[in-house]
Amino acid sequence: MPLAMLIVFGTAKVLAELFETIGQPGIVGEILAGVIVGPALLNWVQPNDLLKSLAELGVMFLLFRVGLEVKASDLTRVSGTALLVAAGGVALPMAMGWFIVRAWGAPQIEALFVGAAMVATSVGITAEVLTAKGLLWHRASQIIIAAAVIDDVLGLLVLAVVSSLAKGPVDYLQLALTATVAVGFVLLVIRYGTAAMGKIVPKVEATLRSGEVQFNFALLTLFALSVVAVFSGVAAIIGAFLAGMALAETSSHRVHDLASGVSELMVPFFLAGIGLHIDLAALGNRSTLILMLIILAAAVVSKLIGCGLGAYSLGRADMLRIGLGMVPRGEVGMVVAQLGLSMGVIAKPIYSVVVCMAVFSTIVAPPLLKFSYRDVKPQGAEEDFRLG
Repeated sequence: MPLAMLIVFGTAKVLAELFETIGQPGIVGEILAGVIVGPALLNWVQPNDLLKSLAELGVMFLLFRVGLEVKASDLTRVSGTALLVAAGGVALPMAMGWFIVRAWGAPQIEALFVGAAMVATSVGITAEVLTAKGLLWHRASQIIIAAAVIDDVLGLLVLAVVSSLAKGPVDYLQLALTATVAVGFVLLVIRYGTAAMGKIVPKVEATLRSGEVQFNFALLTLFALSVVAVFSGVAAIIGAFLAGMALAETSSHRVHDLASGVSELMVPFFLAGIGLHIDLAALGNRSTLILMLIILAAAVVSKLIGCGLGAYSLGRADMLRIGLGMVPRGEVGMVVAQLGLSMGVIAKPIYSVVVCMAVFSTIVAPPLLKFSYRDVKPQGAEEDFRLG
């Protein structure tokens, strides 16, 4: 197992350095590292439970680190636009995914699952790009993050409806309860989290003495809110992000540095883990390859238009940034595909199409996002920070 960790981490870092050298986002190299060392090409490393756990920790620390850089007041200020962006980014991808697969001749429920997989946004990918570039301060960046949080809740509801249709009648009461709890949890932390931590953190520092007190408390908050998030019906990474945001105004530079250090270790496993799951052999069939290319194009265009229109009032430049920021599907799209496969409602070729869409949309988004922010100067970061 240490050998697999060495191969994944080492290859990810080497390719990240190579991509940055040629002026491309380093995270693209880290995702491609998984493609290269995984089953798709060299087959040196197979996806396993340990690498999956490291990947989950990686994306949690990534979103926690992002949360530390975002104030709750910043999110609430852009919440109206973010809601429009998220709504457009759910409706159009869902409709396009369903239409394409139905036109291809697939059953209704299979088409619905593909549409549900296209709804999801992998906020971790965009967050990594924006953090590394020092662009989280920008209005478009804050809208992307806020919209991604809303998107997670809406995506959960879409998946719940589609899964219920696959099993039988939809339980609307349970669906309404899930939505209420999920939305309530997010709003509660955004509204009161910062104030609560402002009172708790000084008392914790004054009382405890062992080790890195503030960082240890931050970790407890991260894991606690991640657990509550899961029980509330949203992803653990949303809890991690909310934990970081709640601590953003009370955490010392030491906490930020330690969180960045842990992220540097863990995030490559998350990024390479996306590439490990791709199956290029499935694209050997001409029909499947054509469908994948169509779905991939729809995945990009639907977010670009759906999310971009939600930010129409901000002008073309921010519309483009926000649309591209919502393009990556990453691990979220793969989870939806895996659920459909396990329920027996998605055929293996369609499953492969969705996984490839999730991976390739994640690979193409960072360079496009970098291009869209080319005229924006970083703030709160070193000026010579390269996109990574």
